[in-house]
Parts: sequence; structure tokens; C-alpha cells
Amino acid sequence: MKIQFLGATEYVTGSCYLLTVGKHRILLDCGLIQGGFFDEEKNHQVFAFEPASIDAVVLSHAHLDHSGRLPLLVKQGFTGPVYTHHATVELCQIMLEDSGYLNERSVEWENRKRERKGLPLLEPLYTQNDARLALDNFNGLEYAKAKELFPGITVTLFDAGHILGSAIVQLDLVENNEKRTLVFSGDLGHTGAPILHNPVVLHHADLVMMESTYGDRLHRGWQETWQELGEIFLSARNDKGNILIPAFTVGRTQEILYMFGQYFDEWGLADWEIFLDSPMAIETNRIYSKYANIYNHKAQRRYKDCGNPFDLPNLHLTESTEASMNINKLSTGAIIIAGSGMCTGGRIKHHLKHNLWRKHCHVIFVGFQARGTLGRSIVDGAEQINLWGETINVNARIHTVGGLSAHADQAGLCNWYQQFTKRPLVKLVHGEPDAQKILATKLKSDFNAPVSAAREGETLDLLKL
Repeated sequence: MKIQFLGATEYVTGSCYLLTVGKHRILLDCGLIQGGFFDEEKNHQVFAFEPASIDAVVLSHAHLDHSGRLPLLVKQGFTGPVYTHHATVELCQIMLEDSGYLNERSVEWENRKRERKGLPLLEPLYTQNDARLALDNFNGLEYAKAKELFPGITVTLFDAGHILGSAIVQLDLVENNEKRTLVFSGDLGHTGAPILHNPVVLHHADLVMMESTYGDRLHRGWQETWQELGEIFLSARNDKGNILIPAFTVGRTQEILYMFGQYFDEWGLADWEIFLDSPMAIETNRIYSKYANIYNHKAQRRYKDCGNPFDLPNLHLTESTEASMNINKLSTGAIIIAGSGMCTGGRIKHHLKHNLWRKHCHVIFVGFQARGTLGRSIVDGAEQINLWGETINVNARIHTVGGLSAHADQAGLCNWYQQFTKRPLVKLVHGEPDAQKILATKLKSDFNAPVSAAREGETLDLLKL
């Protein structure tokens, strides 16, 4: 009975862990490695296991750093089931196909240059069709209902409160009459966030694999965050510029629109034209609306009383490329929400090209920016960026609203762990080294927790716990 750590070890993308119980091999997540060019090149490396040898995958949620290599896994021989929440099945239908499309477009663009230079042509990591084939393997589960995967291996998903359908994964394992419980946090949500429930608290585990994205900091309070956003909108209105919001299409975009509705008058949003410039985010809104039954109680009441909480009177849904390009004719009065959240692709890069050099423009970052991404470079104070071979000066006002994070902060992580009895062993995953060191020190000092950061390739024997 062993767990091997194969991704998101001392970094925050590429979530992937191999569980072996008896003759069965279960993969927890199979995510893309995201970041700079050299980071993303690692996605093309062979898996550390034979894909055909995996009996099943348990997927914590739909974000690509957790799900994004599943089409590749299937392409290379995996034929088993993928178990995840019903909402995650639907979200992956749009996210994985979109990822396949972007792979195809990227390679097509690169191959034009390689062909002119007489270089060998490349193949995409996977295609849209590969993604569709992988989706045939998906099986939806409900929260808090145990599912026996194989004799001695039972999985139960609990609401993680991170995005729609996100799950804390509990695995109850039996081998040679020895029982162990493994709890994988997935990505834990930020307590008190709009729309979704707080992460479910569990009490028993022998091993806790816990994310540590914000293990080194505390988020601002929600009311302070809403006040901060309101002040930004007021300042931007006085500057008579546009506002760009790079936002993850799943989760963050819906939270932003939800709060726009709640603070529509207070933030003076009627004075703006608001653009949701992302076909995938528009489709995600539809899925979020479908699963209102797993909203928190306040959001369920709002949905019941007022209807779709993502509709606004001045919201423009721009699906076509032409409609997106027309936005760039506006130099003032536009709030533009577009992906990708870390500015690594998507339509936000075009809006940055047309607005980032304007001193009256405001850019609001509302999520984590991984090392090596364009978003991280801007947040860290880059004076210039390069887009499609063109140098763009960064004259816009840059705002990082950390209180909007969909990840638990240090206090949230510690409080979640504190609920476990007998202080189970903790392996920190999905975090950068500095954050993990600070969180580990906090867990040791406050709870006497046996804790360490998981290392790439490390294998842990659960029967020795």
C-alpha cells in the first residue's frame, strides 16, 4: 500500500499521485504543468508509469493543473474509468476540448515557422478529438456517497469549496487486513467565499496530502476585499480608462460576476460596459447555473429569488473573434473579463497588448500567478513585456487583490487540519518551497503535526504509518 508523489511537489501545477493497493493502481489527478516554456515542455516527457497499467483515476476537480493531461493518459494507453463529481465531468467537457484546441493551434503556428526553416514538424500534446475520447472514460459521483472502486479501495468525495464540483478525496484502503485512510485535500476553498460552501471538515486520516498554495500568508478579510475593489473601480472611473481582469474561466469569473451583481450600485458598475470575453467562461456560467443545488445557502436563496446570479444589465457576452476584436476599439469605460487567469494564453493577451501601455488603464489580478507566467511577471513589476515579438511598456496601474483567492490561506489550511484527531501525518503538495516551509513550521508549532513537503518521485508506504 504505497503512494508516490509525481507532480505538484514544491510547485503548484501538474498534480499527479500514484496509489498502489495490492494489485491495483489508482492515479489521483493527472494535471498539466503550467508556467514558462521550459515548465510546459515537461508535459511532453513520458509518464513515470505505464498508462495502460493504471486501473482508475480519481480527479479532484476540473482545473487543468489537475485534469489537463488526462487526454494524453488515454492517448497513451489508459482505458480505465475516471471518477469525479458530476459537475466536474461537465466542466471537463469544455476545458479539455479547449485545451486540445489550443494545443492544435499552438503547434500549427509553430510548424509554419519550422516548415520555412526546414525543421522537423511537431505534434500537439493532444488534440480536441483526443480530449473527446478521454471524456468517454468519465464517471460522475455525488458528494458524501462512498463508491467502491475495487475490493479494498473505497472513495468518497467531499465538497472542497474551491470551484464547482471540487472535491476533497477520501480513500479508505484495506490490504492484508490492514486498514488505512488517505485524505487528499485537492484544492481547498477560501472560507466565506461567495457561491460555494466552505470546505468540508473531516476528522480521521492516517495520511493527509494537503495543498499549500498560500501556506505563507493570510488573505484580507472579505469586507476589506470588497471595499478594495470598489475603490479600484472609483479610481479607474476617475482616470477614464479601461479595466482588465485576467480571470480563470472556471470559478473566479463566476465569483466576480456574482459580486458585481451584489455590489452593482455601490461600485457604480452601471457607468461601465462589462464584457465577458471568453466562450469557455460563457459556457461555464451555464454549467454553474445548472448546479445551483450545491451552492451555499445564501447563493441558493439569491438564485431562487432573483434568477441567474451571473446576469447583469450591461454585460456583453462576446463569443466570436470579431466581437472580441471590437472591444479593443474602446479606450475608456470598459471592464473586460477574459482568460487566461495567468495571462499565458487566451484573449486577455490581446487586451493587454491594446491597453497595458495606457497610463489610465487598470489591471486587476484576482488569482494566483505561478512562476514563469506572464501574469507573474507583470505582478512582480515588469516594466515591459513581449507579446508576439512586440515590446509593450507596462504603464497601467496594476492591482493584486489577494483576498479574492479561491484557495484557503494559512489560517484556513491550519483550521482544516486542526479538525483531524490524532494528528495524522501531513505531506504538503501544490505549493512553492517558501510557502511550504512556513506552513510546515506553523503546523509543527501549533499542532505538533508530523509534516514535510512531498518530494518529486518520493514513495511512502502507508502500512508503515
